[in-house]
Amino acid sequence: MMQVGRMLIKLNVNGEDYEVAVKPHWTLLHVLRNELNLTGTKYGCGTGECGACTVLMDGKAVKSCVLLAAQAEGRRIITIEGLAKGPDLHPLQKAFIEEGAIQCGYCTPGMILAAKALLDENPDPTEQEVREAISGNLCRCTGYVKPVKAILAAAKVLRNEGR
Repeated sequence: MMQVGRMLIKLNVNGEDYEVAVKPHWTLLHVLRNELNLTGTKYGCGTGECGACTVLMDGKAVKSCVLLAAQAEGRRIITIEGLAKGPDLHPLQKAFIEEGAIQCGYCTPGMILAAKALLDENPDPTEQEVREAISGNLCRCTGYVKPVKAILAAAKVLRNEGR
């Protein structure tokens, strides 16, 4: 039975279809974390400024804290949990680990997804293009040097794999 004040929406998240009863004001971030238990997407500022909540929607990086869940209906959502193929990490995830680009790790999921959106559009970015692509993802720990290096390393791996 539908709860009062909720509407049923259909979401495709990480390749799986979900029907979720949501309140009209719930954000995609709220639904991902609290209804679907996908906690890799982080709550940071709640205003779309820090990038901790970045997910991919139809291949584009979006801030899920300022997107209503109902706006995602019928769209393809990818969270950090959706990048790995079983036990095999995505090359971006591997590169962040190998390059030491993770410190506290809070910004990492959003930064990796912003990088994935970039590499899907531009498989051979310059350092400046990488920096621009992740400029909406605030990080207080890394100084961005190692994340940029990791993204460029992953880009090379992905090009060599033909992805």
